[in-house]
Amino acid sequence: MLFLCYPKCTTCKKAQRWLDENGLTYTLRDIRTDNPTAAELADWQKRSGLPLKRFFNTSGQLYRELALSQKLPDMPEAAQLTLLASDGMLVKRPILVTEQTVLVGFREAEWDKLK
Repeated sequence: MLFLCYPKCTTCKKAQRWLDENGLTYTLRDIRTDNPTAAELADWQKRSGLPLKRFFNTSGQLYRELALSQKLPDMPEAAQLTLLASDGMLVKRPILVTEQTVLVGFREAEWDKLK
C-alpha cells in the first residue's frame, strides 16, 4: 500500500493516524518532494474511477494563483496530467494506492472499507 501525503497537512496526519490505528502497513511518500509522475496519475485516475479534476488540490494556494478553476475546463487531459506532475502541491492529498483501489482525499467511511 502506498500512502502519498504532505507531512504538514492536518488531513494527511489524520489519515496516517487512521492507517496506524487500524494496523495497516504502508509505504510513506512525501507528495511535495517526490511528486507523482504523469503516468502514475493517469493510472491512479483510471483505477479510482474518479474524474481527473478530483486529483487537483482545489483549495491550494498554487491552484488559485494559476487560476486553474477557469483554465482546467478547456485544458486537454494530457496537459492536466503534466501540470499535476509538475508540482506535488497541486495534487489533492492524501492518496492511498492499494492493489484494489485508489483513494483520493480522506473520508473515513470510504477508508473503513479497507479494513
